[in-house]
Amino acid sequence: MEDKKTEIQNCLAVLKKGGLILYPTDTVWGIGCDATNADAIDKIFALKKRAESKSMICLVSDFKMLNEYVEEVPEVAYDILKYAAKPTSIIYDDPIRVAENVIAEDNTLAIRVTKDPFCKELTRRLRRPLVSTSANISGQSTPGSFSQISPEILKGVDYVVNLHQSKKSSKPSAIIKLSNDGKVKVIRK
Repeated sequence: MEDKKTEIQNCLAVLKKGGLILYPTDTVWGIGCDATNADAIDKIFALKKRAESKSMICLVSDFKMLNEYVEEVPEVAYDILKYAAKPTSIIYDDPIRVAENVIAEDNTLAIRVTKDPFCKELTRRLRRPLVSTSANISGQSTPGSFSQISPEILKGVDYVVNLHQSKKSSKPSAIIKLSNDGKVKVIRK
């Protein structure tokens, strides 16, 4: 029997020790860690064999948490998120209180207010943003389901969440860049 509560407790134990989890998100399976832990983020870059200049998405539980990690959330963000038909990550200027190596070179960070009940509860209980990057080696295709995740990724994380492993993943989130100067740019539909 899948037990969400147990899975959240197991994840919190690993995340608080700076470990990596493999977990189902509102889009694809993700590799995650505490977004305020630079060493844990380095482990993700190493596991994915990914250039550190490539940025990653973070998940937060709600608008209140979003405001704790972005200097200034543009008003339009709330409207975009309220009316978005699918999971949408927004790239914000001037992220704060997260590890430096999760912030892109142009001082931005992509954050998604998750609607997934498991992710929402996990980020709420962690009280920090959760890194969410696709469960693949950089350059390889994003797995469409749990069964497509490579053994290298499965072995490289500290904990694999035992929920929704038979579910097909949906597409990665839409990504919109909102600059403080009012510019809005769609990065991924």
